[in-house]
Amino acid sequence: MLRPLSKRPLFAATAIVGALAMVPITTAAMAAVDSSTVRQFDRFLDVYNRIKADYVDKVDDQTLIKGAIQGMLAALDPHSSYVDALDFDNLKIQTEGNYGGLGLTVSMEDGAIKVIAPQEDTPAGRAGIKSGDYITHIDGKLVYGQSLDEAIGQMRGKPGTKIRLTLVRPGRDKPIELTLTREVIVQRPVKWEVRGDVGYININTFSENTGADTRGAIMAIDKALGHRPLGYVVDLRDNGGGLLTQAIAVSDAFLDHGEIVSQRGREKSDIERYYAKPGDDAHGLPVVVLTNSGTASASEIVAGALQDHHRALIMGERSFGKGSVQTLLPLGPETALRLTTARYYTPSGRSVQEGGIEPDIKVPQISDPDYKTRPIFREADLRRHLINEVKADNAILEEDTKADPRFAQTPDALKKDGIEDFQLYYALKTIARLGGPTQVAAATKPPVK
Repeated sequence: MLRPLSKRPLFAATAIVGALAMVPITTAAMAAVDSSTVRQFDRFLDVYNRIKADYVDKVDDQTLIKGAIQGMLAALDPHSSYVDALDFDNLKIQTEGNYGGLGLTVSMEDGAIKVIAPQEDTPAGRAGIKSGDYITHIDGKLVYGQSLDEAIGQMRGKPGTKIRLTLVRPGRDKPIELTLTREVIVQRPVKWEVRGDVGYININTFSENTGADTRGAIMAIDKALGHRPLGYVVDLRDNGGGLLTQAIAVSDAFLDHGEIVSQRGREKSDIERYYAKPGDDAHGLPVVVLTNSGTASASEIVAGALQDHHRALIMGERSFGKGSVQTLLPLGPETALRLTTARYYTPSGRSVQEGGIEPDIKVPQISDPDYKTRPIFREADLRRHLINEVKADNAILEEDTKADPRFAQTPDALKKDGIEDFQLYYALKTIARLGGPTQVAAATKPPVK
């Protein structure tokens, strides 16, 4: 999530960016330097001088200083980082602008390019690229060891041009070779449609207008039907987060009172709480929220708030588990420090860090042929992730151990029935049952392509 505290726009860096604030660095915020710290700086300068004097190639100061800053931040946690001019451009493109590319959100992991999530209805999404895939080659050239910015730059390009990707998918014996055509990737944070008398709202990122767009989707669904729907399915799958303000706004669209989220810093007294305003845009109608392992950060705030207030049924798979807050500290006109400064908590005081949001009803994505063999990556798998200081054992609450017999269906059998997204099918059916068999049939009818 991102939390703007100034007029300068803020942007989400990756699918798993946390709550972000922008504040100035001041002398008072800097730690006192004692004698032991001075000795450590002397050691740093010794290494710097040795590299300058003896490294096999000449190295400029900018490269060394930037590398030192990045290494220092990498020693803290997976989400603290140094933001330079190119990063700012990438952040802006991802949340505000349109660009020629594939529609992929990626990160760097041990020198490899890892897919966080493909954007829906883009070349990457239509080609079947999945979260957790690794990109090894672009146009036949090995990308291992390149910077993340270099790889992103190669994947972007003029719409209509072709690009070849080689992917490694855990659980698959052979690499996957794909040829894709770049398109203009349009940022549409909220999409909606009517399925029978059920409103379907797909929120894929939390950018500057997501809250307003969600409210607009609710009104548009009412208008399209000519009456209020039976309820809503809110899809947060593979939504890696974004602006904290928009996570609050989306939660507020379905709540009329109560706390939405709190964030807590190093000191016990450093707590900020955010509350819903009176008025529920969804008029108290039933809500199902879909989550999976790609549901992270701001998305988890929404799911956690609606779950704690018993306002929605959370369905699908356990979320990513990113419960930390990042603050953007400007260092210059186009550089900044993105630093983890707090943890956030759901209204009941739960931290989603590591554990994520557990669904009320677990529904596997059995329409995906790889769902049993493809490894799932979450916050707890990242190196140096923050430890959850408030852990709860929910084992005693998990009484229903019987698997739904429908979960035994095969992808091929589901496809014959026109079911390509089983989790969405299950959620739509859950709401549509309120209107009887006719509504179930209408809501689950495969959309016309």
